[in-house]
Amino acid sequence: MNRLVTLVLVAACTAPRTPEPAESAAAAGVRPGIEVFLANVPPAIKGKRVGLITNNTAIDRAGTLDIDLIAQSKDVKLVALLAPEHGIRGDAMDGVKITDEVDPRTGVPVYSLYMAEDRGPTEAMLKDVDVLLYDLQEVGGRTWTYVSSMALSMKAAARKGIPFVVLDRPNPIGGEIIEGALLDPKFASFVGMYPIPARHGMTVGELATMFNTQHGINANLIVVRVENWKRSAWMDETGLPWVKPSPNLRSLAAVNSYPGSVYFEGTTLSEGRGTDRPFEQIGAPWLKAEDVVRVMNDKSLPGVRFEAITMAISPSTPKHKGLTVPAIRFVVTDRKAYRPVRASLLLIDEIRRQHPRDFAWTRSIDRLTGSDKVRLAIEGGTLPALLDAWDREAAAFGESRKPFLLY
Repeated sequence: MNRLVTLVLVAACTAPRTPEPAESAAAAGVRPGIEVFLANVPPAIKGKRVGLITNNTAIDRAGTLDIDLIAQSKDVKLVALLAPEHGIRGDAMDGVKITDEVDPRTGVPVYSLYMAEDRGPTEAMLKDVDVLLYDLQEVGGRTWTYVSSMALSMKAAARKGIPFVVLDRPNPIGGEIIEGALLDPKFASFVGMYPIPARHGMTVGELATMFNTQHGINANLIVVRVENWKRSAWMDETGLPWVKPSPNLRSLAAVNSYPGSVYFEGTTLSEGRGTDRPFEQIGAPWLKAEDVVRVMNDKSLPGVRFEAITMAISPSTPKHKGLTVPAIRFVVTDRKAYRPVRASLLLIDEIRRQHPRDFAWTRSIDRLTGSDKVRLAIEGGTLPALLDAWDREAAAFGESRKPFLLY
């Protein structure tokens, strides 16, 4: 039986608002969902035992962790912590196994969602939980696994018949730019569960609302909105503190390139892991960086130029470990004009053209790009036409997402 879907917008004005410049967002004081929630806990949640899906990225404006804020609240009782990929402290490298533990500050058990059978909460994890709260920093790219953890947790909450509360946060790379094709459902995985673009321009609260409605999750969903955030505002325009969302996304510049540069994971080139600037630079021992850069810069892609460099890769990194290799860095000159998906795929196309013997795909490329179309288009010499079609898909998504936008 379908459950009634509930959407509560706490401390939010529902009347139409005139867009304002991004600069006004910081001046007005952007308040993340955790602060809005604690200032006015919904009556249906008061006194309940809560499980908190979180990590080190969930903080208030003063930098205090949600874990401590919820544990100290008199309105709810924290009984479980659930950690996504990278762990409760956000310091575990990609793919590292994370075991259950006990939080030393609160004494609350910490369960690893990443190690669960389907990477969602189990019945045992939720046995004492009356409400699930979710607060994790999203990065604006479809392949970010925290969003999949949210969707799986929403399903678990729906099965148990308990509320699911999203404590919303700004999209760090803004909410206006959309890029890339929608994921083909045949290629759904933990790095992309639902048909959204590579860069979707939505907050986790907006994504949760879309998933709940369009994909039949039917959770009792409560979204606690961010106050005073405008879609045009990037993280460094909000006044909120920056916390790297994973060990390899260390700056806003890296997050900006990530929706496209993540595709290098699906090739034999390094995506910059194990270097000082992951996802901002790529390389391989056989790469003719200067030749590729010359061709790419002649394309005059908006908002970006390419720089030939060398990069030293850590001995602990699987790809080209311990080597110093020729590399190419993305140098963003206008972040609003820059389209990382197009830039990264055109770069892959050119590298493959110049290095037909050395370049190769890895098994993850189709999952990362959301279909087999990229691989086939590059192999068939039709990538420009595919990218133009993707631009049309992104524009259509911009229209279809409107009913789910909260800001």
